[in-house]
Amino acid sequence: MAVFIGGAWPYANGSLHLGHIASLLPGDILARYFRLKGEDVLYVSGSDCNGTPISIRASQEGKTTEAIAEKYHQEFTDIFKRLGFSYDYYTRTDSPFHYQAVQHIFLDLLGKGFLEEKTTEQAYCENDKRFLPDRFVEGRCPVCGEKARGDQCDHCGAVLDPLDLKDKKCKLCGEEPTIRETAHYYFALDHFAKELENYVDEAAIDKRWRDNAIQFSRRYLQEGLRERAITRDLPNGIDVPVEGFEGKKIYVWLEAVAGYLTASQAWGEKQQQSIDPWWDPDSSIRAYYVHGKDNIPFHTIIWPSLLLALGKKQLPTHIISNEYVTLEKRKISTSNNWAVWIKDVLKEYHPDSLRYFLTINAPEQRDADFSWQEFILSHNSELLGAYGNFVNRTLKFIVKSNDAKIPQFPPETTIAARVQKLYPSVGKLIESGRLKEALEEVFKCIREANKYFDSQAPWKQIKENPIEANKTLATCVYIIINMTQLLHPFLPFSTKQIQEMLAIEALSWEENSELPQLVKKVAPLFQRIDKGKIDEEIQRLQQKATLTSTT
Repeated sequence: MAVFIGGAWPYANGSLHLGHIASLLPGDILARYFRLKGEDVLYVSGSDCNGTPISIRASQEGKTTEAIAEKYHQEFTDIFKRLGFSYDYYTRTDSPFHYQAVQHIFLDLLGKGFLEEKTTEQAYCENDKRFLPDRFVEGRCPVCGEKARGDQCDHCGAVLDPLDLKDKKCKLCGEEPTIRETAHYYFALDHFAKELENYVDEAAIDKRWRDNAIQFSRRYLQEGLRERAITRDLPNGIDVPVEGFEGKKIYVWLEAVAGYLTASQAWGEKQQQSIDPWWDPDSSIRAYYVHGKDNIPFHTIIWPSLLLALGKKQLPTHIISNEYVTLEKRKISTSNNWAVWIKDVLKEYHPDSLRYFLTINAPEQRDADFSWQEFILSHNSELLGAYGNFVNRTLKFIVKSNDAKIPQFPPETTIAARVQKLYPSVGKLIESGRLKEALEEVFKCIREANKYFDSQAPWKQIKENPIEANKTLATCVYIIINMTQLLHPFLPFSTKQIQEMLAIEALSWEENSELPQLVKKVAPLFQRIDKGKIDEEIQRLQQKATLTSTT
């Protein structure tokens, strides 16, 4: 079976924080899991280097959009590597390949009659002498009345037209914009209304999407689809390849979501391999799309309609759309510096600690909170106290009592039966996007393993009945080997360390009862974090936010 995994494309206009990684991490867990199963996986993403967010940052810092995009793209690639994200292809939307591929898609849609040129009204700032991109227009949402930007309301989730905002202001100068006419191409989104309704209903019946994606998509469809502008007057982006449209750009509605296809095409060209196994709907394909809930309509309505227009392309089958992460019970705010930046976390903490916490506390069905107290306590109690402790105490005991030779006995039958059942049960949870339940299942077994070690008391058995002691240790090594496989999608760094300690060459998603001969070396998987770091981190967070508010 072919498995496509598309991770949302972060805007290259600022550093990544906890909320970004919480919404993207499920993609890597899925990719690692399916590879262990032996499936054909294609996992792609990239940095969104075009459009309004980069322009805003460039204006604020007095730099070029190219310089801003380059800075953050490089930062992203470094962070994803340090977090263990196993993309098959990570690219950027300002790459020459993407540029040309998107223009080709645009012309394909135009040739098939799905784009129509229209003269329309757009917000124009007389002070800045420019048409305003949607995100440069701010005001009050016409649906809920809360503060919103021109493309979307983060409060109620409504997808907006900037002209519909009340009390409109230019984001750059704060002046009220005027309205001018300009020519643009519109995409016939309404043409696909019935197909999209059936598509969403089927996903709901099969429970392939999270509930927030189902509910939001249905509401969006009930409000009625209308044609949407697919070009904009923007300062940077991909040029519209039509005479008379010089200076206009292809809008993010098409340009960014098309990155899933163009990244796949670029990977295929680089690998000299066909991408049909992942994009031909006549094949057996699972197509996972992983993102935050603010991106739901782009993945469940916009992108599927574009794929339908292009013809014979695989639609998303699974939507993994996380809710939001709050920080110390408050909404994350980058403008107020109320955020935990990933580049800072990785300087002091183990990447598996972050992966564990953001999975076991994932905002899968509702918003989840990150607190420094819970993060540090979970590390010390679960990763160090349960997982790391079981591995360390077992392997150290073998080194000390048996000269590092691993006893060769079959595992205790009830434990083997328990482990065998874990693979299908945990796998089913992962495939359905219930990752926190999957991880909890594995850690239940780890806690049971520690109880088994304590009840067997091999330090006593070795004196009274050495054979029984060896059977106990063999069972414990069996557990470690299989926990290594089961945890690999979640905690790749610590599982790699165990592989090295036991010279395990390859992992798979099936029970492994073959024990290695020797413990090669023993080193702690994790170090205890001093509880004093809790107050230290909270104080640092508050100081940064206070400093930002006073400058």
